[in-house]
Amino acid sequence: MRYAQGGGLTDKRRAFREKLRWEAAERFRQGDANTIIAHDLRVSVRSVQRWRKAWSQDGPRALASKGPASLPLLSDELFAVLERELARGPVAHGWPDQTWTLSRIKTLIGRRFHKSYTSQGVAALLKRHGWTCQVPARRAIERDESLVSGWVKETWPQVEGPWRRSTRGSSSRAKPDSL
Repeated sequence: MRYAQGGGLTDKRRAFREKLRWEAAERFRQGDANTIIAHDLRVSVRSVQRWRKAWSQDGPRALASKGPASLPLLSDELFAVLERELARGPVAHGWPDQTWTLSRIKTLIGRRFHKSYTSQGVAALLKRHGWTCQVPARRAIERDESLVSGWVKETWPQVEGPWRRSTRGSSSRAKPDSL
């Protein structure tokens, strides 16, 4: 079972699902039909069919929970070490400025702990431990609104280029004149 949020079942929910499978196993032993079991346990018939197949092949132990789908690469103890490293700042780790990015944190994890994360995995790891993206609360004092508006009116149109105008026959739905 996959979850869009990137999570999985909690320990409590996993235990609940395992209890349902044990109840289903007892019902299999009694000879109840899949549809009746599914209705009574409020699960899909397909789930009951999968459980019955596993139960018939390997017995009740096949219905035991196999634990979480994946374990985090960094334990809470290692994440505490990572937080201390992040507090030292990027310059202390060889980067030229004081900006932490996901790719820099990913590199730091690889160097320090010899673990491989994707950028999305780093983002999920940080979020799981209460970290958030930081954005400036206000605009820079040095910002000159008149220069910005002048650039938008004069320079940007040259950079952007002319708008593409649709002409007769430019649509892909236009019929060719000759075949």
